[in-house]
Amino acid sequence: MIEPAEMTLDELRLALAPLIPAHAVFDGWDRKALDMAAAELGVPAARAGLAFPRGAVDMIDAWFDSIDRGMAAAYPLERIEGMKIRERIRDLVLHRLETADPHREALRRALAILALPRNMIEGTRLAWRAADRMWRIAGDTATDFNHYSKRTILMGVYGSTTLVFLDDGSEGFAATRSFLDRRIDDVMRFEKMKGEWRRSSTRLPSLSRFLGRLRYPAV
Repeated sequence: MIEPAEMTLDELRLALAPLIPAHAVFDGWDRKALDMAAAELGVPAARAGLAFPRGAVDMIDAWFDSIDRGMAAAYPLERIEGMKIRERIRDLVLHRLETADPHREALRRALAILALPRNMIEGTRLAWRAADRMWRIAGDTATDFNHYSKRTILMGVYGSTTLVFLDDGSEGFAATRSFLDRRIDDVMRFEKMKGEWRRSSTRLPSLSRFLGRLRYPAV
């Protein structure tokens, strides 16, 4: 294991990322929380600051990235290959929420910061990245329009489920699990309807062929 004093800034960022939320719960995503995490790791506060030049946004980015890395490690191919797609997505969403659960107030504060007008682009980027990584871990290889539609839909599902989770006082956040199941059911129904529409549309007369026949009638 690399000693903190010997870490590069990128390595320091990775090491500090999961430590900051415990302090952000009380102090917010500010320099004080970072300094306390640096002291916990055993590195100078000034050096820790260099790893997060944009302050709160960089700290939140790094924390979310650390959650993603843990999610990828927890769900290797051999674990998910026997699961249905909906089960994979459900488990991945719940894993992210379970990881954040000990620092729920830090998550609430992080989302409030990302919702500020000056941070909305960054917030959207991080939401897209989370959805993209979940789909990739789930085995999605789409490169066409489905690549974008799947991630856009999952951003909505994950975002709305997170809001329910933040105020969920039920045991084992049962209300969150129930809400997520309903949202996934909605998505699966939509995907089924879309598939049926595509199949039926292939049987409809082609407008371009019809116009072509008008211009070049068969002899």
